[in-house]
Amino acid sequence: MTRFALLLAVVLLAGGAAIIGLQAADEDSGNGSGNGSGNRSDGASKAKQDPEERPGSGASEPVLPESSCPPDLANCVIASGRVIYVEAVDPDGDGDAHFVTTSDEGVTFPGVTVFDVRTDLRPQPLPGVGDLVGGAGPVFRGSRGQKQVEVVEFHVAR
Repeated sequence: MTRFALLLAVVLLAGGAAIIGLQAADEDSGNGSGNGSGNRSDGASKAKQDPEERPGSGASEPVLPESSCPPDLANCVIASGRVIYVEAVDPDGDGDAHFVTTSDEGVTFPGVTVFDVRTDLRPQPLPGVGDLVGGAGPVFRGSRGQKQVEVVEFHVAR
């Protein structure tokens, strides 16, 4: 199995698991379309709790700075997600890094976005699996045909 095929298999499994997990959590909270017992009888929706207000959360979640697309940049998207795979050393040797994330924007495919971060935008230290990242940039095809965000702006929640 080639390295890319293995990566694709991992991404597909992780993306599918993330989507299933999100759907189950949504149904449990009464926000899904299922007939889950979490629906409130008064029809009011359950408000999301601020991370600092969650019971038992000792620390607040790191904040991801907002990203924006330059007005003159065509095909630009803004996306964010949790890292599920890091390619710190790019095989073509140009020094960029790639981050595969679970993402609501689903740029690469539903539930998954790949960020291509060029050398001058590489954060130090590099984010790892589970870190929240986000960025903005045009969408182009990668060397294996996948859609990815070639970031002009990249952030890590610290």
